[in-house]
Amino acid sequence: MITTTDFGTLCDGRTVRLYTLKNDAIELSVTDYGSTLVRLLVPDKNGKPTDVVLGYDDLAGYVADDTCFGNNVGRSANRIGGASFTLNGTEYKLAANDGENNLHSGPDSYSKRIWNVAAKTDTSITFSLESPHMDQGFPGALTMSVTYEISGQNEEPAFSITYEAAPDQDTLISMTHHSYYNLNGEGSGDILNHKVTLAADFYTPTDAASVPTGEITSVTGTVMDFRDGRYLGTDIEDSMLQTARGYDHNWVIGTGYGVPHKVLTATGDQSGISMDLSTDYPGIQLYTANYLEHVAGKQGHVYEARDAVCFEPQYFPDAIHHPNFPSPVVKAGETYKKQIIYHFYTD
Repeated sequence: MITTTDFGTLCDGRTVRLYTLKNDAIELSVTDYGSTLVRLLVPDKNGKPTDVVLGYDDLAGYVADDTCFGNNVGRSANRIGGASFTLNGTEYKLAANDGENNLHSGPDSYSKRIWNVAAKTDTSITFSLESPHMDQGFPGALTMSVTYEISGQNEEPAFSITYEAAPDQDTLISMTHHSYYNLNGEGSGDILNHKVTLAADFYTPTDAASVPTGEITSVTGTVMDFRDGRYLGTDIEDSMLQTARGYDHNWVIGTGYGVPHKVLTATGDQSGISMDLSTDYPGIQLYTANYLEHVAGKQGHVYEARDAVCFEPQYFPDAIHHPNFPSPVVKAGETYKKQIIYHFYTD
């Protein structure tokens, strides 16, 4: 079922609402402010409902937020080097909000806008947002839709996020979801003992500004090798990770897949909650929340660095500048459609 409650009022008087999707296995709350995921309750090994995403108790927290808690990031997630790109012979300037580079499309974020509710069922909700030509500096007008759907009635909990848009001009699109996960429960401390298995033979090295160099490098023999499972804290102080203060890198998880495939499993050491992630994106950014600092979150909890981990399926960062990377360009009239599926269980 789905229920609707008021979540707060913006300074201009607009009311923001919270939508809760719930069945016997999972409870998920999202707001039309940014189409943001606010709460995600799944059972731990003792059957206790556990909120596994960091966030805030009220709208004011999300209005002030600069961490991307629970956001759907677009039009183009991650970094674009030099805060500009050339498409079809035209140069487009973006906001330089990460040094000289553009991060998550700049400060005029999709996450700071009220989205329309385009459709609802007992198990799903679709938000839509009109993004005009030159919005955030990107060419082409489009309607971006984000659909959350829950499943797992009387079974193991799961939910999916589906992105869809059809631009009227060639443009870049690389939407991703940016929840901060702590599978022991938000506010339970660091995630250094979370075990992660990632089906990736290669990753994309970065420069000092965390922008990919264009290389695609084997993970073999490095701290980037999660193929057989690795605890996030085992090598997090390694010299390879010093620039980003931990993990904040893109892994190559495959191209040419027509449907989502499982690429990652993460497990909380205290709760016993495991999460499988499936997607049809070619890359995934893993970020160990290295820059959180004294963030006042839910239930009086204060979040610090490495108190969560983000798994962000997407096109490779700065892909528009590297012809050897899968292209994030969507042609005029073509349909962009990507999906992320999350499946939770305990052993």
